[in-house]
Amino acid sequence: MTDSSQLPLFEELQDGLTERTRLIDSIKPFLEYLRGEGKTQNTLTSFRSDMNLVCQFLGDDRPLGKIMTSQLEEFLHWLEFGRGIPCSRKSYARRVTTLKVFFKWLKETKIRKDDPAVKIVQRSGPAPLQPVLSDPEISILLDEANRMRTGEKPDSRPYILLRLLLETGIKKSEASRLVMADVEDRDSDSPMLLVKHKRQNVYKDRRLPIPLEWVGALKEYLEQYEPKDDQIFDCTPRNLEYVLTDLAKAAGVETRVSFETLRWTSAVLDYRQGMDMDDLREKMGLSEISWRETSQKIIKLADIQVQSSKT
Repeated sequence: MTDSSQLPLFEELQDGLTERTRLIDSIKPFLEYLRGEGKTQNTLTSFRSDMNLVCQFLGDDRPLGKIMTSQLEEFLHWLEFGRGIPCSRKSYARRVTTLKVFFKWLKETKIRKDDPAVKIVQRSGPAPLQPVLSDPEISILLDEANRMRTGEKPDSRPYILLRLLLETGIKKSEASRLVMADVEDRDSDSPMLLVKHKRQNVYKDRRLPIPLEWVGALKEYLEQYEPKDDQIFDCTPRNLEYVLTDLAKAAGVETRVSFETLRWTSAVLDYRQGMDMDDLREKMGLSEISWRETSQKIIKLADIQVQSSKT
């Protein structure tokens, strides 16, 4: 006689996957499914690469049942604006297809009850420009960050994070890796920030000037937070995003303030101030190939920023 108490267990383990399965552990069964559908080796290689990027953004350990449409949209936004590597329209379209095929498979095999990718639109036109902050918005954010820094309960973290990103335009991953030793010549009139940028599995160091005022605010921050292990920011990258979000909310700035927004804003400000384009490329840590598309976007965004600052 069949033990009915065992039926839910076997149902839950259909195909070896459940909603609690880690994202990284679903890639091999997914590729096996595609192979069974007669997909070519080139297609399998492309889909594997796309899924590895999803894991990179969402995390290998993300449970299959905890992936939402909003997170997939953030992933696609990151591909275009936050990864630092050009994403052509063709590559973007294929990655949207990968998401749709993957989550449709999860739903059809009853691993998930819903399909979070079904609402994602397959865009055929060029990518929209990344929003940048207007001059008034920048001033408002800096004023609010300074107010927090000198308030009744001083908090220097919003200020040093905001000012650092506006001055240097470094990425979230680069900011998260910073240690105190990366702040060079702290006691001189020309302090520098050492940024280790990973390019093709090799870290290429670049040194960027930072204001003396920022170094002074950094000392205040270190006394307030006492970060461990010599890290400047010993919280998670996601928490740093929350710091920026909370700052924007407190300042009443409606434009989304994120690492990506501030990186592009920094580049646009440098361009408007007359920085040589090749120097700007080096400052952003971009290759010549990726710079072709990025530089054109910066020029367009500069025009938009000037116009929005006049209104």
